[in-house]
Formats: sequence, C-alpha cells, structure tokens
Amino acid sequence: MKEPTTDRASSMMAQRGIKPTPNRILVLRAMLAAARPVSLPELETMLETMDKSSIFRVLGLFARHHLVHAIEDGSGTSKYEACHGERECTLDDMHTHFYCESCRQTFCFPAIHIPPVTLPEGFVMTSINYMVKGICARCADKHAR
Repeated sequence: MKEPTTDRASSMMAQRGIKPTPNRILVLRAMLAAARPVSLPELETMLETMDKSSIFRVLGLFARHHLVHAIEDGSGTSKYEACHGERECTLDDMHTHFYCESCRQTFCFPAIHIPPVTLPEGFVMTSINYMVKGICARCADKHAR
C-alpha cells in the first residue's frame, strides 16, 4: 500500500482551516495509512516519537474541525477515523462499522450506509453510530483451519 503523502495530509487540513504542523501531519498520515479506525493507544504505538497527550490534543483539534470522527465500538476505547471528503463529515457521510470480537479491530464498510432514523418531534440528531459485531473474515478463516 502506498503511504499517504504529506501533501495530502496538508491539503486535507487546509480544507478545514487547520495549520499543518509536523505533529498534525504525523497523526493524520498515520490515520490515513492505517485505513481503518484507530484508538489513541494504537496511534501511540504507531507514532513512537509523540507522547499520548500530544496525540490526544491533535485528535481533539481534528474532531472540532470535522477532519476526524470518533467511533464507539463497545470495546471501551474510542477509535478515530479520518473524514475523506473535501468537506467536513456529516451524518450523510456516516457508514457502518464492524467490530471483530476476536482480534478487536474495527473495520469500515463505507458502501453500507446507515439506515435512516426518524426521531420523535423535538429531537435533533448530531451523530449516529451503527456498529455490527462478530468475527472478521481473517479471524473466521484462522478458526476454520
């Protein structure tokens, strides 16, 4: 897999009004290279030169500018995913995620959109999380052998 370039990360940040500092570029490049939602501990492992608090601050900034969104997969740890459009993430961009109960990884299924949800009058939705849980194809294959 080709590693995302600094230019792509810088461009994504610029589109959302974020100054592309070295730490921010490192975090976004790691997230793009992972190609799946990642947790703060996973990013810490991927970015050995950055401390946890620096990564956390960058994730907070990215979330406020809608460059990433957090996913609750039921594992007790939030996972973060980069928004890939040229604009900020919206409810229309949300898609189904799959949490593997064996390897504990979260996968994106961007082609499987979240079904429409109609709320009672007076309620306003600001986010939605559609999580399917089970065993991923790799783990299922390992167990079948």
